[in-house]
Amino acid sequence: MDRREAEFLRDLEHVRNYSVKTIDSYRRDINKFLSFIDQEGVELEDVDLIIIRNFLSSELAHGVSKRSCKRRLSSLRHFYKFMLMNGYVKDNPFIFISAPKTEKKLPRVLYKEQIQELFKINRQRTGELAYRDQAIISTLYFTGIRASELCAIKLQDISLKYRTIRIIKGKGNKERIVPFNEECRMDLQEYIRYGREPLLAKTKNFNAQLFLTKNGEPLNVRTLERILDKVEKECGMFMHLHPHILRHSFATHLLENGADLRIIQELLGHESINATQIYTHVTEEAMVEAYSNYHPRAHKK
Repeated sequence: MDRREAEFLRDLEHVRNYSVKTIDSYRRDINKFLSFIDQEGVELEDVDLIIIRNFLSSELAHGVSKRSCKRRLSSLRHFYKFMLMNGYVKDNPFIFISAPKTEKKLPRVLYKEQIQELFKINRQRTGELAYRDQAIISTLYFTGIRASELCAIKLQDISLKYRTIRIIKGKGNKERIVPFNEECRMDLQEYIRYGREPLLAKTKNFNAQLFLTKNGEPLNVRTLERILDKVEKECGMFMHLHPHILRHSFATHLLENGADLRIIQELLGHESINATQIYTHVTEEAMVEAYSNYHPRAHKK
């Protein structure tokens, strides 16, 4: 690993408090570029616009998506900014490069009726994992938190009395308080009372995390995704259930019911309002679809 790259990654970890996943993305993006310029016989301090454009062309030619290229440009722009501040390079050529334009994919959401049906059928399940699974889908939908945030929740972060969860976000360890409703409170209470203790008894380790695996270990994102797959199969509902879908559904349903976009931004933990505005497009599409389906003069005979 290049010494300058190692210093940059340490800065991300210790100074900026970036998550392990984010740092790993930076590492892969930088290594991809370092491998390319090594083949071209170019040093980091000699990179210019032509080299960068050749790198992008090579990536696109090898089937790398425009979205991935955009992310790599962002990673390298930050890397060169760090090197410039520390005197390793004389300029940052990446500030003059525009990222490839990508099509904005609208998030997929579930209808309110689908959510209601999912909760209704899943509550009829029995077994030691039924309380946990219900609490998971309830928390994801009624709070809109990310999969990683759900896995990181500790028991002391939950207040059943005030119906709030304290969420710590990876970047900068920023804290936000997220509310939930009475239905979610009941699901969490039942899980904590009847579902969590039997799981905790399966391991000798003390686990402070709220949600546990079937073996009593802390939940991770991959296991969470498998749990939602199993919930789908157990309920006989095939909707490609995923943590992101429940998060998107949460935001869209709030917006449809008149919630302010700034409030939704705070609840979701978005840094910028631009990330939240995508949900306005989702509801616009829903309005067009509703008009087409239900207005008596919408279709030509």
